[in-house]
Amino acid sequence: MNQPEEYLLAIESSCDETAAAVITRDMRILSNIVSSQIDLHEKFGGVVPEIASRAHLERILPVIDDALKQAGITLNQLSAIAVATEPGLVGSLLIGLTAAKTLAMTLDLPLIAVNHIEGHLFACQMQETRPLFPAIGLVVSGGHTNLYHCSESFEFKLLGATIDDAAGEAFDKVAKILGLSYPGGPAIQTTAARGNPKAFPFPRSFLKDPELRFSFSGLKTAVLYAALGNPGAKKQPPPLTEERIADLAASFQEAVVDVLVGKCKQALEQHNYSTLCVGGGVAANALLRERLAEMTEKAGVYFSIAPPDLCTDNAAMAAIAWHHLDQGRIASLDLDVTPGLVR
Repeated sequence: MNQPEEYLLAIESSCDETAAAVITRDMRILSNIVSSQIDLHEKFGGVVPEIASRAHLERILPVIDDALKQAGITLNQLSAIAVATEPGLVGSLLIGLTAAKTLAMTLDLPLIAVNHIEGHLFACQMQETRPLFPAIGLVVSGGHTNLYHCSESFEFKLLGATIDDAAGEAFDKVAKILGLSYPGGPAIQTTAARGNPKAFPFPRSFLKDPELRFSFSGLKTAVLYAALGNPGAKKQPPPLTEERIADLAASFQEAVVDVLVGKCKQALEQHNYSTLCVGGGVAANALLRERLAEMTEKAGVYFSIAPPDLCTDNAAMAAIAWHHLDQGRIASLDLDVTPGLVR
């Protein structure tokens, strides 16, 4: 006799995307609804926490309702509720957690806490037919640029992280310097396609350093001075023409990709791993995907990168909750959030 289908409702509200998804026990994504807040934060060039949390409050219930409707199920058919509780913005996380707790209590279902960063790496596993772990994991997003030792799909140990700006944050700030649109990642990628990546010799911090750490603040400042000049300097740069903007974007993107690929290579060599998993919003960058594929092929390493639609923040990557459920990792209703950034 066939077992009845099991459904997981996952909720994600860690930053500026309100998301809900329905995932089956065998990892089929029946729905993955994401309500973007780009239009709300664009004029500020970055996420404003209070605006983000207010938008989550308005959108969380309609997004959950849309996820259930698209999946073709009702609340009574759910088997568990998963929610991202760390890391992220405190107000944003609390909106998702409150909705998840309410549903879990009302429906008498298990509540499962999910780490947002671990979800980004688990998004790689969702497209694979073979187990990926153990592996080296890179999460590269707007808030994080972190390397992990992933012994299991739910056991991650931080190996190194950025000491200042994350790569995605640097993309946003550089895009603002160059007068490009928000978010910066897609805008810089498009503009860089027309530019010369060797036009400006921008710094590649810690690239030769054996420690697995990142820094993009100095690179961002170097772009600022190359674009707009150094206050007090006798010689100032020429005006920002379209060609010059393209060259600056291409050179910046090249520097970021060089560092990310280089540090992944170091991590694989230092820990003698044969698998690399990459997730996060910046993982959607075409040049990064291409260079990582080239590096891992040359090194004889299996490479898995989250599909573009699961790179940016979404709820489907919280399917890792099924593994937590199997391990008996069920949260109590006094569950709290752990906000902030992992550094």
